[in-house]
Amino acid sequence: MGVQIGSIIPKKEIELESLAGKKIAIDAYNALYQFLSIIRDKMTGEPLKDSKGRVTSHLSGLFYRTINLIEAGIKPIYVFDGKPPEFKKVTLEIREEMKKEAEEKMKEALEKGEEAIKYAQATARVTDEIVNDAKKLLELMGIPIVQAPSEGEMQAAYIAKKGDAYASASQDYDSLLVGSPRLVRNLNITGKRKLPNKEVYVEIKPELIELEEVLKTLGITREQLIIIGILVGTDYNPEGVEGIGPKKALKLVKEKKTLENVLKEVKWKFDVKAEDIYNFFLNPPVTDNYKLEWKQPDEDGIIKFMVEEHDFSEDRVKNGIEKLKQAFTKSQQKTLGSWFVK
Repeated sequence: MGVQIGSIIPKKEIELESLAGKKIAIDAYNALYQFLSIIRDKMTGEPLKDSKGRVTSHLSGLFYRTINLIEAGIKPIYVFDGKPPEFKKVTLEIREEMKKEAEEKMKEALEKGEEAIKYAQATARVTDEIVNDAKKLLELMGIPIVQAPSEGEMQAAYIAKKGDAYASASQDYDSLLVGSPRLVRNLNITGKRKLPNKEVYVEIKPELIELEEVLKTLGITREQLIIIGILVGTDYNPEGVEGIGPKKALKLVKEKKTLENVLKEVKWKFDVKAEDIYNFFLNPPVTDNYKLEWKQPDEDGIIKFMVEEHDFSEDRVKNGIEKLKQAFTKSQQKTLGSWFVK
């Protein structure tokens, strides 16, 4: 879900190829949810599964989309969530209830012979098995993974903030609050996409958002951007303060300046303290314990994992591996070895 401040954030569409040569720290859970939501049977809403009934939509998306990124010259880094903060518990419980409601609606739609995909997309769950399989595939592909101590998006922002990556990538805007100098949205869903409930397709391009430009345009500090996020609603107070949207929050923050002053003007009805959320965004739990290395793909390992274990088409997987190998030499890179520089 993330912080819903998109309506006031300046952004610009870019071509995927404009990110060539750049290291991008990707919020892995965000990407996995996208693949699990989108890659489904259009009528029944069921995700892809292997012969043992194990979900494989995420593996399909991760394999082919990551290859597309590397073909564009991008050096992806996937950052995985750790333990969520204690005050996120309520949000996670709400999300689980929403998934259960969506499952009921999906079941009803199928019984009536109606299209169930719109409900099915809201039922996606990222399980431990899904995460472990995703990590294994990325390691076989030679793509670096980073394990965050807490929220993956905040760790991705930290990697970018340190200068170890050009930008963080997510559909959510939270990493801006954490201080990521750049945020790339739509990285894993570029291309033609069907609009929900319509026979209309649109071209989706990546969006680049630069924190410095955001703060300058809005006339605020990063600390004040955090306050705006808290007022509108975060993963830790998802409903936000009643009656306050992004524009009203911006106006209030510019007038009152500090969190202390702002809280005097609103009714805070959440169990979690606003100060705790503020401090979490200001100084999130992150780690320097990561190593960013891109390695040659393990061709035999990928085939065994994707084809023998999960029933993917051998021809398609081999074709993907070939694209992956060739992509390392693409664009400005003269040799395979030069691509493996940190």
